[in-house]
Amino acid sequence: MPLFIIINLALCFFAQTDSVFKSLLLIPLFMHINLGIAIVSLLGSLIKKFNSLVWFDLFSSATTVVWFAYWQTSFKDDSPMFFFYPLYFSMLSALISLFFINALTKVDKDSFAIMQQIDKKVLLHPAIIMVGILLSLESHQNFMLFPTLMTLLFIRFSIASSVRLRKH
Repeated sequence: MPLFIIINLALCFFAQTDSVFKSLLLIPLFMHINLGIAIVSLLGSLIKKFNSLVWFDLFSSATTVVWFAYWQTSFKDDSPMFFFYPLYFSMLSALISLFFINALTKVDKDSFAIMQQIDKKVLLHPAIIMVGILLSLESHQNFMLFPTLMTLLFIRFSIASSVRLRKH
């Protein structure tokens, strides 16, 4: 998730300054390109042969850029969510990478069995959550839906990554 962390930290910076890069992010063509990357990443995550970490990183990065650009028109430029949500996302992904996924050796058998059951649940399939995230981009009235679904995707991805890494 290094690309996602870097992009979110850059978005934090852009939210606090008026730079040329921020104006580039707001160009509709750039937003549509990122939306296309997100959709391709969602479809790519359904293919089990490829590394799901790359698809997750691309999807999360692209949707966050789309969210940042698309919601700028509905909220004030200095709205605190454009700084705090990307900061929250970068901190959450860094903490999950460092402490949860890398601490697999400390997980007991019962906890791992529960993680495997959660990983097999169809309702919590990452593609379903990703579709929810894409739909939440349109829900400006419920501004907490996007970060909540992104958090759910992080949790779901960390469980799936842990199960796959432990099997090997």
